[in-house]
Order: sequence, then structure tokens, then C-alpha cells
Amino acid sequence: MSTDKIHRIIRDIPDKPGVYQFFSQAGSVIYVGKAKSLRKRVSSYFNRESAHDAKTAVLVKKISDLRFIVVDTEFDALLLENNLIKKYQPRYNVLLKDDKTFPWICIRNERFPRVFSTRRVVRDGSKYFGPYASGKMLHTLMDLITQLFPLRNCNLILSKENIEKKKFKVCLEYHIGNCLGPCAGLQSEEDYNNSIQQAREILKGNTGMVLSRLKKMMGDYASAFEFEKAQLVKEKIEVLEKYRSRSTVVSPSVHNVDVFSLVTGEQYAYVNFFRVVDGAIVLSHTLELKKKLDESPRELLVLAIGELRQRFPGDVPEAIVPLDPELDIPGMIFTVPKIGDKKHLLDLSEKNVRYYMRERALRNERTFPGNRSGKILREMKADLRLGSIPVHIECFDNSNIQGAFPVAAMSVFRNGKPSKKDYRHFNIRSVSGPDDFASMDEVISRRYRRMLEEGKDLPQLIIIDGGKGQLNAALSALSALGIERNTGIIGIAKRLEEIFLPGDPVPLYLDKRSSTLKVIQQLRDEAHRFGITHHRNRRSKETIKTSLTDIKGIGPATAALMLRHFRSVEAVLSAPAEELEKIAGKKKAEIVLASAREKREKKVSAR
Repeated sequence: MSTDKIHRIIRDIPDKPGVYQFFSQAGSVIYVGKAKSLRKRVSSYFNRESAHDAKTAVLVKKISDLRFIVVDTEFDALLLENNLIKKYQPRYNVLLKDDKTFPWICIRNERFPRVFSTRRVVRDGSKYFGPYASGKMLHTLMDLITQLFPLRNCNLILSKENIEKKKFKVCLEYHIGNCLGPCAGLQSEEDYNNSIQQAREILKGNTGMVLSRLKKMMGDYASAFEFEKAQLVKEKIEVLEKYRSRSTVVSPSVHNVDVFSLVTGEQYAYVNFFRVVDGAIVLSHTLELKKKLDESPRELLVLAIGELRQRFPGDVPEAIVPLDPELDIPGMIFTVPKIGDKKHLLDLSEKNVRYYMRERALRNERTFPGNRSGKILREMKADLRLGSIPVHIECFDNSNIQGAFPVAAMSVFRNGKPSKKDYRHFNIRSVSGPDDFASMDEVISRRYRRMLEEGKDLPQLIIIDGGKGQLNAALSALSALGIERNTGIIGIAKRLEEIFLPGDPVPLYLDKRSSTLKVIQQLRDEAHRFGITHHRNRRSKETIKTSLTDIKGIGPATAALMLRHFRSVEAVLSAPAEELEKIAGKKKAEIVLASAREKREKKVSAR
């Protein structure tokens, strides 16, 4: 696998939990790994600075392709890794021959149900919760249930007949308060089942009530200065708050099923396929379909199901799908889930479809960078009624404060992206006072007269930041140069984002989400930013020159030093002598103070 191809794939891998698979040149899985961040973990294999042991170095050399599956949590990644290792037994993984890897908590399907931990899942109607990767978490939950609900732990058959015949006597567990004696008829079945229902809610993850009770217990222990007991309860709270009872990738309630999720685009449809065996995901594959006609989602799903079942044959009796395919396959039923574990599996499958689509789009953009920008430019040509695709766009914006220091700025886009080396700013020369129309006329004339003189190509689109008045001024300037028909031109008004076209009295309103409007707004914002920066710099220089450097003996450096400290010319001229001396020195402070006194005296005499 080439280095370039590896790095292209890694760039598109999401920073999410999941499982990655490395494939050999023959197409077989040679390694399966889990990661909290897929991108960081996978990239570490191909980072030159990473020091690998001999075995890992050999593995990296044999990698021909890689794939990944995104899951919700790091724990789900651990379980999925376990499933895939047991299925494929990759050469470079530690083999997992024991199918009883993770423990579960079982609520037995019997009268007066028992609650216990087990590594064996029996399909007898019992309810299983888990699996649990952390033994500490499992034991904390079992301890909590034991403390909160006095349930039996014996294996007696508590049938109605046996209890009525008084076959059993209470044991030590009853005497120490761990059981209420259902075997001897001392606890009703209804009361016992109420405790079981509460225990089931805890195992489902509905732990709010239990957490409240534990926090009160911890507070009571702390108030009684029983800090060791309070600490033990605190540890249980911390474990319970981190607890997540259910995994998407391993579920005892979902047996052998296929999962198909569908997402459609303009030209392509994508179908992700999961195979679930004994409640665990063991296979994932995404299929890409190129649409020829206006196929419906149902038609696309049926086509994908046929293709994927042919590629991955099996006798799975049920398929989970996002919509009813209205397809008759002997021995198979289709389920469209709304809630529960099956819906979680369908959602996870769709999440992987969307990551695949994102990865493909990013890869195409890097391989063919002009595709997206070309599409946007074609949209702009149609939306703005232009004669040609606007590969070269220039946007103009005026800036002044009550007519003072008038400037203009021009931003430039080429192929839909900013070309900052071509940005220009203009100091307005022929206009006095706040006259935006005359300023625009001057700037447009100067810009395009120079381009004509230098023999440069004109832009396909000119954007004027302003309404009809500014647009007409720019049109007048282009007309005087004889090039008004050689290029497209529009105006954009800020308030309602109205687009003005030459000769059309009715403004054009583009969809706020359209690519055309977004490009126009970006050009305008760039011109405004560039112009404001230039205006601020010019204003600062002119202020220093006209107000402080007019004082004989005060140069630009001293003026700038005083302005940085006092913030304004007025503050400089009214500053105390001692403070001025600290900044400019005694001699120059005396010069400034003398000038300030002279100005005040002139004002008084003028009155």
C-alpha cells in the first residue's frame, strides 16, 4: 500500500471510537484493533517517528488496505473488536478461543426470579443485561441490588404447590436480613416481583432513583462522621454514574439478523450492511449504487439487498431495514424497528453510511479539487444570469468616516477561492466629502483603465457593495471605458441581501442557503475587512501628521509614543507636565505644553 494512499485514507478517518481492520494484498483480515480515536490510533502505525517492535513493523509492511467501523463508545469498540477477532482469527491478533469472554447479569425466567452473574447466555426467556468489560462495575451493580432489594439466592424450585405444602424452611439469609422468605410463604409474589422490576430498571440504566438514595446515604454517613462507610458509598456512586447498561454491538435480545441502512444522494445511494450472529456484529460493508433514473428508495434498497446477500450468503432469518422493501424472500422476514435494540443497530448502521459518504466526498475533493468549486461557479452563472462562468471575480467596498480619509478596497476570488495576492486598496483622490457614488466611479475607472493599459484579462463578474446608486456609478465608469458589455456586474445591499442586476428595477433574492449567496457574502466581507484595516491605518497616520507633528520640534516617533500612552491627541494636549515628561522627556514636554497654551489663548481671543 503506497504511503500517499495511506495518508489519504487516514485524513478522512473520523476522530471517533471504533474498530479498524487491516487487510493483506490477498484481501484477508490480518489484524483487528479498537481505538478511542480511530484517526490517532491508525495514523500511529504509519508515523515515521513511532518506534515499532519487530512484529508490528512486519505487520505494517503487509498492510494493503484498511477499513473501519464507527461505534458510540470505547466500550462498544472493545466488544466489536472481540467479535471480529473470534470470527476472522487474524494472523497478528491474540486468538480468542473462549466464547465466554464477558460476563452478564441474568434475571432468571422463573417464579421468584433470581439475579446473578453468568458468562453463559441461555435462550430460555431469561433477561440478560450487559456484557460488562469491567468486573468492578458488575460487582458494584450486584452489591447495589443485594443491598437495595432482599432477593433470594438459593436454587429452590418455588412453585405454588411446593410453597403451599411448606416443603422449605427459611435459611440463614432470611435471619440476617438478605431475604424475606418467599420459600416459606413469608413474602408475596407480587411484592417480590416489585423488587425485581426495580432491579430491572437499574440494569437498564434508569439509575436516577438509586443515585438519589445513595447520595442521601453518603450524606448521612458523613454527618455521623462514618467517613469510611461514606467513602465506600461514594465509590459506588462514581461507578454507577459511569455505568452504561447496554451495548449496541452486543445484545442478547437480537439474535441472528442482517441490518441494512439506506441514505440517498443526488447521484448515488449508499447502503450499509451489518451481520449480527448470536447478538454480536461480525461483519460490516458499505455498498455504493450509482443512480441511473429517478429510482425510489425502495427500489434501491431491494437492489442492494440482492447484491449483498449474493456477496455474503447466509441463512439469516430476519433483516432489519429502514423501510418495508415489499420483497418476498423464503425463510426471511423484514422488520422496520421504531424503538429498542434493533433500532439502535439500524441507527449505528446509518451512522457508518454517513461516515463513508463523508470520507468519499473528502477523497474526491482532494483528488479532483476543482469539482466542487466548478459546480458552485456554474450555479453562480445560472443564478446571476451571467454570460460566462465567473472564474475571476472582483468585489469593491468604500469606507470613510463622515467623508474623512475616504478609501476603497477590492477583494478577488479565482476559481471560487480567495486570491489574497490580488487584493488592492485605493485612496480616494478626486472626491471631497462623503460621496459614495463619486468614490465608486473613481475606483472603478482607475482599476479597469489600468487593466486595459496593461493588457490584462477583465473579470467575469464585478460585485459592488451597495444598492442601485453605487451600481449605476460603477456602470457609468465601465461605460466611459467602453467595457460595460465585456463583464458581468451586480450590486448587493446589506440590509436584506438584495441583489441588483443592471437594467432590472426588481431586486433578486437568493436562497439564504445557496452557494451563490455565500460566495458573494464572503467576497463582500473580505473587501470590507481589507478596507477597514487600510482605513484604520491611514486614519492613524493622518491623525499623527496633522495634529501633533505640526508642532515644531515634535516628530512622528514622539507623536506615536505619546498617542500610544494617552490614546488621543486631546489627552496629550491636556496632560499634566510631570506625566508628559515621563513619556517624551522634559524638553519635548515643554514644547507640547507651550503649543497647547498657545491654542487655548487663540480660542479665548477669538471669542
